[in-house]
Amino acid sequence: MIVTLMTDFGLSDAYVGVMKGTIAQINPRLQTIDLTHKIPPQDITSARFQLMTAYPYFPDGTVHVVVVDPSVGSSRRAIAVQLKAGFVVAPDNGLVSGILEHAVAAVELTNRKYWRSQTPSATFHGRDIFAPVGAHLASGVPLKELGDEIDLNSIIKLPIPDAIATENGIQGVIQAIDHFGNLITNIPGERFFNCSWSVQIHQSIYAGHTTYADAKVGEIIGLIGSHGWVEIAMNHGNAQSYLKLGIGTSIVTVIQSN
Repeated sequence: MIVTLMTDFGLSDAYVGVMKGTIAQINPRLQTIDLTHKIPPQDITSARFQLMTAYPYFPDGTVHVVVVDPSVGSSRRAIAVQLKAGFVVAPDNGLVSGILEHAVAAVELTNRKYWRSQTPSATFHGRDIFAPVGAHLASGVPLKELGDEIDLNSIIKLPIPDAIATENGIQGVIQAIDHFGNLITNIPGERFFNCSWSVQIHQSIYAGHTTYADAKVGEIIGLIGSHGWVEIAMNHGNAQSYLKLGIGTSIVTVIQSN
């Protein structure tokens, strides 16, 4: 069985290795896969997006352990969520809001039997709660054994507005920024296949293209990324650095013709 790990811990310290060691102590036969440990510190929104886009590519039963936890040690809940094709173990702070449409059940992690310690560190729940619970879950412990059932509607959702249809396109927002500085929107890309389209940001309009190579070097363009969302990119450059835009910025896509 597979356990994936996603954190904002970076790789300079031993934190990630310690989480893997905790998992191996419980079940050394589990396969651990690193999604990323370079989420910007405390950036729950970015982690939400990365989990949402990674989830479809793993086998049924995979357990995703996600630890981006600015409120570690506080009264925020620690949860495990059963999905249609796996599980996620994480703090209840919005991390799982991008995949809640796939959720079928959830518990708060109140059964300390499955924690590493009855008295966990106030600053390292990744080691003491989330990694061991993920290992037990992947080893066959039923979800209901891990704690008290909670209402799926009570799980915290990040305030990212839905994309909405306009007269000649779709309006959305930037929901993530990747390593290359591409500005990834929450606008589904399938609407823009086989037509001419553009992206409007404030008063500026950028043509939609199929590939980076369709544009001149340094040109800002609209693209449909591999994740299926419309994004704003710069050919051989960093769109975020050039445009100085952040998550939540309003974006409008416009269809010119069919």
